[in-house]
Amino acid sequence: MIVIHYTAMPDTDAACRTLCNPDNEVSAHYLIGPDGTAMSLVAENMRAWHAGSGRWADVTDVNSASIGIELSNDGYSPFAAPLMDSLCALMQGIMQRWDIPAHRVIGHSDMAPGRKIDPGARFDWTRLARLGLCAAPRPVDPAPLDQFVPLMHQAGFTATDDADLALHSFRLRHRPDAIGPLDMADMALLTDLAQRFGVDGPASTA
Repeated sequence: MIVIHYTAMPDTDAACRTLCNPDNEVSAHYLIGPDGTAMSLVAENMRAWHAGSGRWADVTDVNSASIGIELSNDGYSPFAAPLMDSLCALMQGIMQRWDIPAHRVIGHSDMAPGRKIDPGARFDWTRLARLGLCAAPRPVDPAPLDQFVPLMHQAGFTATDDADLALHSFRLRHRPDAIGPLDMADMALLTDLAQRFGVDGPASTA
């Protein structure tokens, strides 16, 4: 898997110091600055402490099954173009080396709803999807609203049974401008995700 984060720190140097200090017990495989500089902090075949508690599909120890990429961003500003260029190039190489499918590229908020919101609503998932670097849903005939949590689990969002937390996590990723209660537009996208990419986590975990 690949897990994408933002640093929520003042600058790249501060983030690098934090990630490289063993006393902080946090690390990542890569850190990318706004200028596009990508720093390798932990070897790809080694475990990094970037994900924390959470779950994606059937994976409960995400740190042991993922490569973590930290993006130098405060969480509120647009992601710099050189940073995104570098991220896409880096991901293409990682996905080829480790045979990672697009639906196993997630944001921190996908696996830790309620605890994490990164990479946030400003992150350009659409660009990654155009390059085949992440899963992107296409609206289809929606399942009923009462199937929301089971379909979320089937699509990989297995970290919570709380419908409100799940909806917040889903919209951060796929409908960042949406407001209000769960609607059929959410279900149209989720139904497609569950049907096309729901191969890792059975809906019976709901």
